[in-house]
Amino acid sequence: MTNAAVLFEPDVEGMTAWRRAIHRHPELGFEEHATSTLVAERLRAWGYEVHTGIAVTGVVGVLRVGDGSGRTIGLRADMDAIPVQEMTGLPWASTVPGKMHGCGHDGHTAMLLGAAQALAARAKSGALPGNGTLVLIFQPAEELGGGGGARRMLDEGLFERFPCDAIFGMHNFPGIPVGEVHVRTGAFMASSDKVGIRFVGRGGHGGMPHMAVDPTLPAAATVLGLQSIIGRNVNPNHAAVISVGRIEAGSAYNVIGEAAELELSVRALDPGARDLIEHRIRELAEHQARAYGCTSEIRYERGYPVLINAAEPTAFAVEVARALFGAENVVADAQPLTGSEDFAFLLERVPGSYLLVGNGDNGHADGKWAGGCMVHNPHYDFNDACLAVGARLWIGLVEQYFQN
Repeated sequence: MTNAAVLFEPDVEGMTAWRRAIHRHPELGFEEHATSTLVAERLRAWGYEVHTGIAVTGVVGVLRVGDGSGRTIGLRADMDAIPVQEMTGLPWASTVPGKMHGCGHDGHTAMLLGAAQALAARAKSGALPGNGTLVLIFQPAEELGGGGGARRMLDEGLFERFPCDAIFGMHNFPGIPVGEVHVRTGAFMASSDKVGIRFVGRGGHGGMPHMAVDPTLPAAATVLGLQSIIGRNVNPNHAAVISVGRIEAGSAYNVIGEAAELELSVRALDPGARDLIEHRIRELAEHQARAYGCTSEIRYERGYPVLINAAEPTAFAVEVARALFGAENVVADAQPLTGSEDFAFLLERVPGSYLLVGNGDNGHADGKWAGGCMVHNPHYDFNDACLAVGARLWIGLVEQYFQN
């Protein structure tokens, strides 16, 4: 590991200003026009070859280091906000009603900009060792599921236009102390699928059920039966979750409705388990419908795939992180998460690794610190103290990658 990578400190003041400016003006998926404009302007000013309009608002910056003959490394940050009303009360709180940066993508964007600035300056001065190409991917619409920004960038030829030998992504994580990096080889985050099941019977009077076909019966039986898929069909070593988020039937207490509907969230940490769960949900719903004289309609929407970190890039990232922050601050066998990330689509195409950096406990209310809270909470705020950590990790990965 080079001393330059260890000793270099990125522009924390600049990253903080960018982060808070983006935070004040949150933009939802495929609407990140102001954010992508800021990113493109900064990258051009630092000498990057800039490509805009990829997946509507995506930006790619390319920097060739040395003679550019070496390998190509890709770094990705997401830019979109979420549709939540912010309740932090902070001076840089969202100015847009019903929208906030509640997942820290403002910080992710600022960290990668900070690294981009430092790496460009080092390359220009000849202080960035080695040869290769750096591809910075500022992605829109991470929050939109399977049809979001990563999939669309791929569909529009991301890796055909900007081939990468390895790709890395990063996310802040509340509860992990600032300065720590967590990662694991293999499945790290779950797949995420949305399922709608509609049971159709024949409506009637609640006092004369024999003259109706009640769709709530197969719906109720399916709710109970779903957990047998997890408990009896999925390998116990392969974590999976089926949650029933919505049940809807009928319109009045004395009416048997025509239909009953369920909406499910399905998560899995193994691609085979994911396939098995879909097969069993379809089978269970169809059989329960027939058992109660109803028909069923199933809408199965596959979202993010399982996020799988490749062994070699992950080992490389661990080595770099340990050199930068000390072995005691790097967890290389972190527990898998049942949250999901569309960076998984990129990892299906290019080997790489997705890492977590600690965000500490950084909830706020009425402008004051209020302890810990998870992302997607109206009191969440990205911790500016971890901006330098993320930027230094990006810089270290690039410097070391071009020398290997």
